[in-house]
Amino acid sequence: MSSNSQKGSSEHSDRRKYEFRKVIEDLKEHTGSGTQLVSIYVPPDQMISDVVAHVTQEYSEASNIKSKQTRTNVQDALSSIKARLKYYDTNPPERGMVLFSGAIDKGGGQTDMITEVLENPPDPIESFRYHCDSAFLTEPLEMMLADKGLYGLIVLDRREANVGWLKGKRVEPVKSASSLVPGKQRKGGQSAQRFARLRLEAIDNFYQEIAEMADDLFVPKRHEIDGILVGGPSPTKDEFLDGDYLHHELQDKVLGKFDVAYTDESGLYDLVDKGQQALADAELTADKQDMEEFFKELHGGERATYGFGPTRENLIMGSVETLLLSEDLRRDVVTYECPEEHTDRELIDPRHETPEHTCEECGEPPETVERDDAIEHLMSIAEQRGTETHFISTDFEKGDQLLTAFGGIAGILRYQTGV
Repeated sequence: MSSNSQKGSSEHSDRRKYEFRKVIEDLKEHTGSGTQLVSIYVPPDQMISDVVAHVTQEYSEASNIKSKQTRTNVQDALSSIKARLKYYDTNPPERGMVLFSGAIDKGGGQTDMITEVLENPPDPIESFRYHCDSAFLTEPLEMMLADKGLYGLIVLDRREANVGWLKGKRVEPVKSASSLVPGKQRKGGQSAQRFARLRLEAIDNFYQEIAEMADDLFVPKRHEIDGILVGGPSPTKDEFLDGDYLHHELQDKVLGKFDVAYTDESGLYDLVDKGQQALADAELTADKQDMEEFFKELHGGERATYGFGPTRENLIMGSVETLLLSEDLRRDVVTYECPEEHTDRELIDPRHETPEHTCEECGEPPETVERDDAIEHLMSIAEQRGTETHFISTDFEKGDQLLTAFGGIAGILRYQTGV
């Protein structure tokens, strides 16, 4: 989440990511008594018939498993996956899919077979992968759900330079250059003054070459890029930045300059390590802006709401401009309706059973009970009312306060409502 505009335009994506995150959290809680939990990652260019053939082959090879229970469970999981694949024609969904199946431990020697298919993950599946273990393979999906960012990387000294990308957590070296800058020792016959001038010209030409590489790579992405890190020894990186060699729109996106010993491709990785704090601050910028606005309205304005009940009521009225939800909020909302048509709602831990309840107005027991995920419940109302939803990280003080002090739910209003 790098900017408010990106948040607004990716609201549907944020909801999908939340849904994926919930499924992944559930999958990570499951274990098998042996290597019997199957995970299959299918890239978008993989033919479904090839996947079916691979599953069939694995089913045949599973007959060699010594443990009868493990053998049966693996084959049952593969049969379940094969049955799910029948719903697909020739190709997987646009960004591929991931299939999970296996007999999970329920305690007391009991197991329960589950099968989960996740279509169109946040990023395309890059390669086919079959994995059978005592836990489901969720790490590749978790990497996709990590905070994303697109950052430009430049490392340079007076001998060489490398330019590349940081995409999420992946460093991609792209371009490199070597200089013709002469060493500090002048060759015979040259005056010191002339040699110094030639050396400065060579340095200037090399800086221009580096800037041209960076401009060619970064300028076309200048509206998507979240920031630029520059690394190298002093005074090289300082000369480069102070000399305004970079395109002016890129210059404005420089997050910081860092001392890096190497300027080959490995220097790009060192630069990312040195710039972790700047990257973290940049990723949280939009979240911090949201919370600053919320606290400003809370303490000095009249356009703040918080807590499940008041925020929900304002959402229904259509008065919420921005719904703020903590990324770490995990609550269910239970709706009770009594015979007198009174409605109560309360938030509970999703791991707990629905508690007994009596109507707050008439004391009667509820006639019907509905239970939903609280975030999905609120986001559904927000979507109907044209309200943007922003997920807020807990990795900074005010973001943590949203969860701990305000129940993980708040909103910035379009106008004062008195609710």
